[in-house]
Amino acid sequence: MAVRSTAEAQRALVVASATRVFARAGYHATPVTAVAADAGISPAYVFRLFDGKLGLFLAAVDHCYARVVEALTSGAEQASDRSPAGLLEAMGLAYAHLITDRDLLMLQVHAQSASDVPEVRDALRRGLASVVGTVDQLTGAGPDEVQRFMAWGQLCHLVVMADLDEVPGSWASTLTQGIRHF
Repeated sequence: MAVRSTAEAQRALVVASATRVFARAGYHATPVTAVAADAGISPAYVFRLFDGKLGLFLAAVDHCYARVVEALTSGAEQASDRSPAGLLEAMGLAYAHLITDRDLLMLQVHAQSASDVPEVRDALRRGLASVVGTVDQLTGAGPDEVQRFMAWGQLCHLVVMADLDEVPGSWASTLTQGIRHF
């Protein structure tokens, strides 16, 4: 049992490293050796834990979306206003806190940029399905409201990635208006 526990702990450590390393350079430009070095283990051990570079990247993407679902769920649980709009606002704030971890944000961007790889595209779809399903289930919001919530999240990505709240000019203030992030 301890061996399995150790392998699971190592897997979690490697996924955390993969999230950081893939967030910097993306799927195509990141060698497994870079993830192994960040995790402090040998590349051979990474290959024992994961089915190659693709399996490692997919595990990081799946973990990223699991963290998004956890944050949204936590936000909904803490909402004082239990209306769909109140729940969506609380979930949005929870997500805004989560994406202060730029690694998670950048990993999502890199996954989108590698969506020409069918397995990565499937992981993106799986992740988005879990997020939309969570929002739908926990809020009772209609499809239009959920779509706006998801679109607002993508705009938040853009604002955070480009540090648009630091940019003077009406075009930037138009995009950042009403967006709160931390």
